[in-house]
Amino acid sequence: MKTIYLTAGLSLSIFSATALAQDQKPPETIAELQERLTAHISQPRFAAALWGVKIVSLDSGKTLFEHNPQKLFSPASNSKLYTVALALDRLGAAYPIKTSLYSQSKPDHRGVLKGDLIVYGRGDPTINARLNSNDIFQALEPLVVAITKAGIKRISGDLIGDESFFRGPPFGSGWAWDDMEYYYGAGISALTINDNTLQVVVKSGMHPGDRCKLTLIPPTSRIIFSNRTETAEPGTRRSIAFYRPINENVVYATGKMAAGETEYKDEVTVSHPAELFVSLFRQALARHGIKVSGRTRTINWLDREIVPFHAERMVELAEVQSLPMSDIASEIMKPSQNLYTDLILAHVGESQRKPESIETSEELGIHELNKFLAEAGVNRRDVLFEEGSGLSRNNLTTPNATIALLQYMSHHRCADAYLNALPIAGVDGTLRNRMKGTPAAGNVRAKTGTLRWANSLSGHVKTAGGERLLFSIMLNRYYEPGLNRSARSDVDTIAILLASFTGRTD
Repeated sequence: MKTIYLTAGLSLSIFSATALAQDQKPPETIAELQERLTAHISQPRFAAALWGVKIVSLDSGKTLFEHNPQKLFSPASNSKLYTVALALDRLGAAYPIKTSLYSQSKPDHRGVLKGDLIVYGRGDPTINARLNSNDIFQALEPLVVAITKAGIKRISGDLIGDESFFRGPPFGSGWAWDDMEYYYGAGISALTINDNTLQVVVKSGMHPGDRCKLTLIPPTSRIIFSNRTETAEPGTRRSIAFYRPINENVVYATGKMAAGETEYKDEVTVSHPAELFVSLFRQALARHGIKVSGRTRTINWLDREIVPFHAERMVELAEVQSLPMSDIASEIMKPSQNLYTDLILAHVGESQRKPESIETSEELGIHELNKFLAEAGVNRRDVLFEEGSGLSRNNLTTPNATIALLQYMSHHRCADAYLNALPIAGVDGTLRNRMKGTPAAGNVRAKTGTLRWANSLSGHVKTAGGERLLFSIMLNRYYEPGLNRSARSDVDTIAILLASFTGRTD
């Protein structure tokens, strides 16, 4: 299809998602690249939207293109670029997050631990089935092994899940209430397990009119179903939905599923995930013959305001470490994992807490982020964050700030860990299905960001001319009804153009 390129501000013909980048000869000069970028973002359909773009050569330091680089945009999950950079800077690539086992005393010669066993979490996100052959008990095995090595065969007291290391509510500032219905809005807890979600497997009943069968993986009594589903006639379109009221563990399942249809899987979040943690941990201990005589209960930061936790007065029987921060960075950036991001922000915040501080872990993390950004040379007025993952619609940043951050991290001691954590176009993470068959595939390494009215893509690309570029692309408030394309394809068009550019800034 032929596309006519006009000067900035004039009308353009409607074209396919990557026509600007692929259907024409690759741009050979900076002037030609700038003309085509300007033509793309100046289309009349973007009249009500807001573009922010900045492109800089990592090799020469020169700016190739910019449009509204100083304006504040909703970055969505581009926020993770900032939080992950903070964690790598303050903690280091090799840093693990520790989960400890405490008691008042060591076990006696018979292996009896007299009193309670406390599982004290600090926000390890990696105790999940996904990283352990889809087996949650395999994920808990290191803690069970630690108990065994400590010589414990029976616990006479309670099994306590202590999530008090984090202060504050179990959700990020600025989150919408309905975010917490979905896996990407799972609650924040210093004792996190299985991404604080459970998988629901739905199977149709034997006959139309029967209830569908609902199964939880892993099995637990922490979730109760109100099953209002119905098996429908063969050929009926599936319409299964789940609703869990905030702070409850009752899930209302509704909708229809055709008789004989292949099973359907979805995820539901859990309220009070520390309770799920110790419940599953108790099962894991029982599988190894370790009995707990007392109750299973949890303690949070509000409880510890009344009865403070003094680690120095306790016996630390064992500790289990998470994957190193470099691996956690990849687990955050490639799939764009919100929970993990807010966990490491809170963890960084707590690493800086002073005894007199009454701020939440999130607030301390944001304070530390602002200090780090100042050290990185980012203008303080260019970044206004209230949480770490970008799920908040109130997070704001500029293309200028994102480019400054990427420049700083490209020379950081953790530069490799930071770069390797980014999704690769057409290969993995949130970019695995994007820009395939283009010069950007296997080339662009960038963080995506998506909310209802926000799309962003920021990262690295190597041009056809062999030059390394940094880019930050943000498109906010774009809506075009009836057009068979998404905002992300318009964002991708710019990255593809950069990958195909044959010129050089030098």
